[in-house]
Amino acid sequence: MSKPELLTTSEMAEADRLSIGAGVSGMALMERAGAAVADCAAGHALEGRSIVVLCGPGNNGGDGFIAARLLRERGFDVTVHLLGDATRLRGDAAEAARRWAGPVEPCSAVDLEPAGLVVDGLFGAGLTRDLDGEARALVERVNLWSRGSGRPVVAIDVPSGLDGDTGAVRGAAIVASATVTFFRFKPGHLLLPGRTLCGEAHLADIGTPEAVLDTIRPQTFANGPELWQGVLPRPGVGGHKYARGHALVLSGGPWTTGAARLSARGALRVGAGLVTLASPREALVINAAHLTAVMLTPCDSPADLASILRDPRKNALVMGPGAGVGKATMDLVLEALRSDPQGRSLVLDADALTSFADDPRVLGGAIKRAGRPVLLTPHEGEFSRLFNYEGRLLESRIEPFPVNETLFHSKLDRARTAARESRAALILKGPDTVIASPDGRAVISFDAPPWLATAGSGDVLAGFAGGLLAQGMPLFEAACAAVWIHGACARALGPGLIAEDLAEAMPGVLRGLYG
Repeated sequence: MSKPELLTTSEMAEADRLSIGAGVSGMALMERAGAAVADCAAGHALEGRSIVVLCGPGNNGGDGFIAARLLRERGFDVTVHLLGDATRLRGDAAEAARRWAGPVEPCSAVDLEPAGLVVDGLFGAGLTRDLDGEARALVERVNLWSRGSGRPVVAIDVPSGLDGDTGAVRGAAIVASATVTFFRFKPGHLLLPGRTLCGEAHLADIGTPEAVLDTIRPQTFANGPELWQGVLPRPGVGGHKYARGHALVLSGGPWTTGAARLSARGALRVGAGLVTLASPREALVINAAHLTAVMLTPCDSPADLASILRDPRKNALVMGPGAGVGKATMDLVLEALRSDPQGRSLVLDADALTSFADDPRVLGGAIKRAGRPVLLTPHEGEFSRLFNYEGRLLESRIEPFPVNETLFHSKLDRARTAARESRAALILKGPDTVIASPDGRAVISFDAPPWLATAGSGDVLAGFAGGLLAQGMPLFEAACAAVWIHGACARALGPGLIAEDLAEAMPGVLRGLYG
């Protein structure tokens, strides 16, 4: 994404205010927004069929009036329908309606059957309540028409009913074929279910000065190399393996060794100079039979781990994949956090998180006392065992919150709060993965293919993160890069991949990143 900054609805309102303060009129912004919508609508219009433009009572409706006028000037048969009373339009929206010379009918009178396209200008991203009554009935009617006829809907800003900050549905929402938004995307365009409702998402330049970002200072971004490529480790001509770090991955017992090996291979493929698998003695032979470039060392207890960690060259540690849930894993994690004067980076995944479900604050307190870079990589189930529905560490074991989180505690909000509470960076995994830093920065990853959801995929991701941290990449940037590279490997492989394939796609992905 060429413009990675994501603006909340309040930040976008501030961008508009700053633009007007810098001499750009509100009507100029609205005219350009309407023109962008008209361009998109013209590309989706069906020959010989009319275009219905649905306008709401605010500036979103104003954009619709402008688009309708421009489409009619291009020769399209356009009808405009307004939700609400035209006499209550104010400001730029009222002026946009005045510039539309045609009739304005109530939405209750709209006939969708002959239409080839609907332009949805009912409500924008700043909707503050659930749709009900006439508005909800109209949204549901448009969806029924589009689904039954296969004809397109172009949404202005966001599909009406979609919360621009959270991606949640406010009662009901338009299912759009395409969405045109302005200046910058909003979190709701990328978070689910919002992303699935937007169709093709188009970003239009309407003349908002880029300098407004210096005042707004956004803290939310869409994941992409432009965010972290400047600190991505690159092998140097005079480099050697000892300069690229040494990642240590802990293995589970003999029946669960595969997960740790996936992590170890991921760490090696992403560029760690050396990788060692620390294995219980009863699993040494099994691991040895599968390992080649990855080294192996015995580790049966916290005392063994403490001994291994006395070597300062082992500067990144991955714990959790296949480790087993229970006190033994808890003790290993606490030892890693307690007896490490080197300040090495630590990735906690899977069982290393779930083992603390009975008392998550034990883990939170240990991370805070350790004061070193820690990355947590939970999926929604693991997250719910440690954090409540707001993202705060649980006091003690309670029933986890529903995966369908409440509107007012979006995935983005929960991840941010959890990172701040735990003082660790956090990857909240899923089809709309969120990476959050304790300092408030957050990134949404939105382009991973669905076939990445396969057994062992998360273990490989933990290894990618550990391998980048071993090479000295900063914690938050390493987390963002690991997630993006993980998705890029899956895109390169295509459908049918299994977790073992992901690391093997790494050379091509890194080649592209190194340029």
